[in-house]
Amino acid sequence: MRASLSRLCTDFIEDRDIIRSVFFWDTPTLYPVCAAVFTGSGTRADADRLKRCRDLLKEKTGLFSNFRSTVHPVMLCMMATDDDPEQRLDRSLQVYDALKEHFWTSTYLPVASMMVASSVPPAQYAGVAARTRSLYERMKKDHPFLTSTEDSVFAAMLALSDKSDDALLEEAERCYQLLKPKFFSGNAVQSLSHVLALADGRAEDKCVAVLSLFEALKARGRKYGTDFELASLGVLATLPVPQESMVEDILEVDEFLSRQKGYGLLGISKPQRLMQAGMLVTTDLARGSDAMQAAAIGSTIALVIAQEVAMCAAIAAATASTSHHASSQS
Repeated sequence: MRASLSRLCTDFIEDRDIIRSVFFWDTPTLYPVCAAVFTGSGTRADADRLKRCRDLLKEKTGLFSNFRSTVHPVMLCMMATDDDPEQRLDRSLQVYDALKEHFWTSTYLPVASMMVASSVPPAQYAGVAARTRSLYERMKKDHPFLTSTEDSVFAAMLALSDKSDDALLEEAERCYQLLKPKFFSGNAVQSLSHVLALADGRAEDKCVAVLSLFEALKARGRKYGTDFELASLGVLATLPVPQESMVEDILEVDEFLSRQKGYGLLGISKPQRLMQAGMLVTTDLARGSDAMQAAAIGSTIALVIAQEVAMCAAIAAATASTSHHASSQS
């Protein structure tokens, strides 16, 4: 394994374990998602800092606030990566208020607020919120039975793009039509199409890249998940890296993770483990050079947005896993 990727993997596991020590009573499926927040930002988890962020969240939000819902550990980790966690929270609450002008509140809306708050200045919050609603309405018009509450997060991520609404949604729909016959879950393909819409290039070429990478991994005995995991596959497929070397990287990270505590028979599933391997490879490659980031999806901010869309899918997967576990115990 390349030295930079090896260090990233080690940091990821160490961060996950620190997060688990702080959020011991929260859902275990969120621990690696939280760790990915730190690896993606190039920072390290710190237990004391996380606890201070938790105190801030309790101080500034009510007991029944959605900022303190099932996914609150992810938001606390986002705060902890910021130089000024309190300001990050304050700005996120401002974005949240702006989004509530257009949406019913949900578990996912605070996550979108955290991401938007780190991407644009306060003067743009109202405009981003309005654009988010416009994109969401058009997404729902195109796919009324697929578009649900969680898609408000994806709409918020798209609203940060420099591309026009028409360009984004036309590209997303073209990708959806090309990929839906290949995968069972319409929801997963819709999320994947949103990621691909952010990328430069022809829809046909991007979809071929996704399918080629999927088949290459399958040929090596690793079937990439076809549910929430698909969004992160779209980010990988847009990176300007030879597929052979990317596949080797993913397999090496997947093998590393398989030997770690929490990835055994009763731990993280193989599809989610492979997704996490892919996201670590994405992070390592994106750190490698600014030129790669620019070539990958058109601009650094676009790559960050695409990774955040994939992160939202990972959060949704973790939340769905929690709900399934709770229902199976009842």
